[in-house]
Amino acid sequence: MQSSAIFPLFYLPPVSYFTTLKANDFIFTIEKNEHFVKQTYRNRASIASPDGILDLMIPVIKGSKFKTPIKDVKISYDAKWQRLHWLSMQTCYRSSAYFEFYEDGLAPFYEKKYDFLFDYNTELLAWILKQLKQNQALLFTNEYETEIPKEIDFRTSFNKNAIHLANAKNYFQVFSDRNDFIPNLSIVDLLFNQGPQAKLYL
Repeated sequence: MQSSAIFPLFYLPPVSYFTTLKANDFIFTIEKNEHFVKQTYRNRASIASPDGILDLMIPVIKGSKFKTPIKDVKISYDAKWQRLHWLSMQTCYRSSAYFEFYEDGLAPFYEKKYDFLFDYNTELLAWILKQLKQNQALLFTNEYETEIPKEIDFRTSFNKNAIHLANAKNYFQVFSDRNDFIPNLSIVDLLFNQGPQAKLYL
């Protein structure tokens, strides 16, 4: 039976993902055997723009009519999404206090092409955890389990339709002169604005 908390694997997860990891002392397992769920943070992230929330979505190759295991979902490069995502981050965060601090580490993820979404998200998560001074190896499920206590099962948490309504401590964000504080944006929003202090915010 699963004993550590079990989490889905997201693309640049929202801040609440990491506050929940912290609440579980960063002892967790990544779900590798679920079916891909559309319209979730598995292939999208939210950042701050001058007009409010900007969603960045990774296009995936359409599979068969059967549900596709998350580990088998392939990224589509029909559109130049990597260039678009990176340009969006540069445009939105160039003026933030710590963008340049993380730029060189993050840029390669928008240059190298990955075949599988799961591999891409795994390497990104490992990089983010390193920035938060959490250097443990990532663990993955061997099979999909249904009998997991709800208090450690976060696979259906972090609903994208409700997540920005949650209460969260304020921190300075870019465009704060024109937008109210937006909670639970991607972890990169916290990193770019707070830098090494991000781990204390969590």
